[in-house]
Amino acid sequence: MQFGMLGPLSIQVDGAEREVSAPRQRVVLALLLVNANRVVSVDRIAAAVWDGGPPPSAAATVRTYVMRLRQVLGGQAGRRILTRAPGYQIELDEDETDLGRFTAHRSRAAAHIRAGELERASAEYATALSLWRGEPLVDIPSRTLRDVEGRYLHELRLQTLESRLDVDLALCRHAEIMPELWREVRESPLREALVSRLMLALFRAGRQSEALALFQLTRTALIDQLGAEPGPELREMQRRILAADDPLAPAAPKADAAGSEPQRPGGYRAEPRWPRPAQLPAGPPALVGRAAEERELADRLLAEVPPGATAAPTVITGSGGIGKTALALRVAHGVRDRFGHGQLYADLGGTGDPAEPGEVLGRFLADLGVPAEEIPADQEQAALLYRSLTADRRVLVVLDDASSAAQVRPLLPGCRAGRVVVTSRHRLADLDGARTIALAPLDEPASLDLLGSIVGRRRVEAEPHAARAVVRRCSGLPLAVRIVGARYLGRPNWDLGRLAARLARSAHLLDELRVGDLGVRVGLESGYRSLQGDSRDRPALPDPAAVFRMLGAIGAEHTDAGIVAGLLDCQVDTAEAVLEALADAHLLHDRGCGRYHLDHLLRAYARERAEAEDPPERRTETLRRLLSGYLRMAEDSLAPPGGQGTVGRVHGPAFGPWEPHPSTVDWWHAEQANLRSALELAATAGLNPVGHRLRSMLGRTVGSAT
Repeated sequence: MQFGMLGPLSIQVDGAEREVSAPRQRVVLALLLVNANRVVSVDRIAAAVWDGGPPPSAAATVRTYVMRLRQVLGGQAGRRILTRAPGYQIELDEDETDLGRFTAHRSRAAAHIRAGELERASAEYATALSLWRGEPLVDIPSRTLRDVEGRYLHELRLQTLESRLDVDLALCRHAEIMPELWREVRESPLREALVSRLMLALFRAGRQSEALALFQLTRTALIDQLGAEPGPELREMQRRILAADDPLAPAAPKADAAGSEPQRPGGYRAEPRWPRPAQLPAGPPALVGRAAEERELADRLLAEVPPGATAAPTVITGSGGIGKTALALRVAHGVRDRFGHGQLYADLGGTGDPAEPGEVLGRFLADLGVPAEEIPADQEQAALLYRSLTADRRVLVVLDDASSAAQVRPLLPGCRAGRVVVTSRHRLADLDGARTIALAPLDEPASLDLLGSIVGRRRVEAEPHAARAVVRRCSGLPLAVRIVGARYLGRPNWDLGRLAARLARSAHLLDELRVGDLGVRVGLESGYRSLQGDSRDRPALPDPAAVFRMLGAIGAEHTDAGIVAGLLDCQVDTAEAVLEALADAHLLHDRGCGRYHLDHLLRAYARERAEAEDPPERRTETLRRLLSGYLRMAEDSLAPPGGQGTVGRVHGPAFGPWEPHPSTVDWWHAEQANLRSALELAATAGLNPVGHRLRSMLGRTVGSAT
């Protein structure tokens, strides 16, 4: 599939054009596409659809638009639109949108510049710019979307063009690019960066008088239209042309806005007035399975920021032990040389005792050279001083393990030159302007690669089946893989087969995944504790922690809102909200289409909490209710159309697939793991009669459906 935004909206699915004709659905799709792989809140969608004046029913109407949009896109494309609190997200590979390909070419061009390969950089920039087909979002009926995202895309194109022009000027291609420069300056006569480059091209072509006349013409326009004199870049260009000093002769083009320090006209660098902190803790020597995320984070930290804008913070989110801090520090060390005014680091203690922003501000100010007696005691005053000190300074700030957006906001520099990386187990959707990198569990090949880097690749290759069994029990969690690798190294007489068997047999898996002061359970406990605050914030919902324990009591591997609604005897929308709360706490994995997954680690922890907090009678009753619901579904599927089932005394909860599968048999097959687990638990809980009846009816149900 292909989506085009760098011009009129275009959609291709399986090689055929697909049209979304409904105007408001086009607004929703365009907003999701511009923010591909990032969550867009319902409020933000509503603001774009109704241009800032949404009706009271906006949230429900947006859900309807998304449902219809999925239907119009159909099949594979429709399933890419996922429900993600507090809104929706479309998941796309970078080569499935022209904006994704454009960004990829920009990143490769920047890498070529850093390597000194200017010819290749120019070619990559040219390829990126060739993807533009016209004015972006011009056919989207939303003034809000065009004003915000349209301007962003327009600025992105101009910055890319200016970067390519810098490279071409460094390659002495001034004659070739001059016609293009004239056209761009006529379209944007007040954009001083373009005027400056055209002046340089004219000067190099021996047309000094034309270059100086262009400066005077631009100066007059700036004064007449804006009441402002030309900026320092344009004035410096005029000065050097008057002195017959080629401004770019000794310099190399810059790949980004966070590059090396600017030089004074004489060629020397300004001495710093304040200390240059270098506080980054040691990072990992390498990351496994995170190459795409490394590139994305590095590109964001080194990306250009438009004049007058503020650099948006990047939030790395994911469950405990997923590798958020490792990614942040790995990339931060890789780009630290580009932030000459220093790097600040703070552990905000979000999983334990959250640090007060005022305390962190006090330390940051001291590290930036403020005498202790001059540091304001008032947090707001300290934040103002912090922003003043970091204004226009290239400072990299890493805020590790944040508990909330409120904790982070006072610590943001709020300037164009600095960059901020935040790690948090929460999505921090209410942190304005933040861009999120959500870390998913490692896939099996990456998990095997990580295990091999710890225990030795020869051992993994010698026992491939056992190695796969080990990493499956770790559920793609890097911390879990590292722990089992460390335990294996501490047991020289073990082989991987013995380790795999031990993990598979253990009734207390999380006890096995502990070494020294490291343990998987700590991260799960943090997510579970966060549900208490979530329950207080949304008192109308069933307790998410109780629902999590309920899933542990029935041994669920997958679930959906229909089943949970039946077990809780509540509305499906209410059950969906509870499941989303669990997904936000990283205690469920949202698989899309309304299905949620509990991996080995989550199932083990859910079972632990159920056994510790719920009496056996309650767990047995929950299991009985589940089995009765399955019986009722099996009975209904065997009943003739309009008829009654044959097992009249079964009165289980009415639940079914949240988004139905094509046929009954498909749904039963999807529930196989849950059924197997429930029947095993039934045998140990004294529910054999119900289990036997369910086994019998399942045979008839699947047989009749096929």
